Amino acid sequence: MQFNQVSVAKKANVFFDGKCVSHTVTLSDGSRKSVGVIFPSTLRFDLTTREVMEVIDGTAFVTINGGPEIAYGAGQSWAVDAGGHFVVRTEAPLHYVCHFG
Repeated sequence: MQFNQVSVAKKANVFFDGKCVSHTVTLSDGSRKSVGVIFPSTLRFDLTTREVMEVIDGTAFVTINGGPEIAYGAGQSWAVDAGGHFVVRTEAPLHYVCHFG
């Protein structure tokens, strides 16, 4: 439940008028992740890189590239390739880790 030997950006990434807030984490091997929270909302993410979204706490109702909505809970994840998109709907705060690449 933690990352060791990392650097963390001091300034938060704030998206969608504060409905999604995260911090960028860079691991010792140079890989990058973000750790954040999405507050109750429905948000669309258009991707330029592959992303794997890992749910830490809460429930995400997700539509990937216009497909059916699927619920993801703690310990579950979904992946979307570069050039794709996903829509995430939350009814309570959703804590997540986004793995890039």
